[in-house]
Amino acid sequence: MMIGCHPERSEGPVRPGRTNHRFLATLGMTLVAVRLFAANSATPPQLPSEVSFQQKLNAQLPLDLMFRDESGKVVRLRDFFNHGKPVILNFMYYRCPMLCPMVMEGISSGLTELKFDAGKEFDVITVSIDPRDMPEDAARKKDMYIKRYGRLNAAGGWHFLTGHESVIRQLTNTVGFHYAYDPARDQFAHGTGVVVLTPSGRVSRYIYGFEYKARDLRLALVEASASKIGSPVDQLLLLCYHYDPATGRYSRAAMNFVRAGGVATVVGLAGFIIIMIRRERRGQ
Repeated sequence: MMIGCHPERSEGPVRPGRTNHRFLATLGMTLVAVRLFAANSATPPQLPSEVSFQQKLNAQLPLDLMFRDESGKVVRLRDFFNHGKPVILNFMYYRCPMLCPMVMEGISSGLTELKFDAGKEFDVITVSIDPRDMPEDAARKKDMYIKRYGRLNAAGGWHFLTGHESVIRQLTNTVGFHYAYDPARDQFAHGTGVVVLTPSGRVSRYIYGFEYKARDLRLALVEASASKIGSPVDQLLLLCYHYDPATGRYSRAAMNFVRAGGVATVVGLAGFIIIMIRRERRGQ
């Protein structure tokens, strides 16, 4: 028989002091548990170590995913795909010390050289992969890069989003953007590049690296928009250049270029012959 477990043993009246001690102990344990839960909910995700940027062309974005924009407003991805415009999507985290600023500099420089205007012919969506980032962090980044872009009217077309870990992961998995968190350095390892989306939210093109040429962005947007934006010159460029999935760039297609040159030569010769025939007839 164990002391303290006998059913007939009487503990006597409970002293007030003992009750207070038990209450304080319980309260203390509750507060510790709440603090631990709060700290855990604010920690970054522990993701697989795989870091890659895989192409998933024609993948459909889950447009019902909810984020918060730079003003703190809850938005759905669908809100950015109901205007009939292509969209440039990129990922970063707002406390990133080196890699993300390089990517953002490349994007803002490429967009500056592009004749199309963000908010008019296309939109840009920048999503933080760190669930600890808040709307105020997004607002600071937006202000910084809109100023560097130099077209202040584009503020309504460049959106900086934050969200819950599960939502972020759904979006990044959809487009093949796989990243990992390094707890020792408190940093994320990730690839570099942008995703160009159709007006309906399907993946059209990937452009890799830190620098984004205006030509590549222009052709990708023209293709993503199903030629609704652009000009006959853009269509000629698409004839002469083709998209290389391995590099995420548009390179000169030698055969197409030769064909285009051959067509131009035939058209020129035909025009010359017509002119000469007309002159000959007039001379008669």
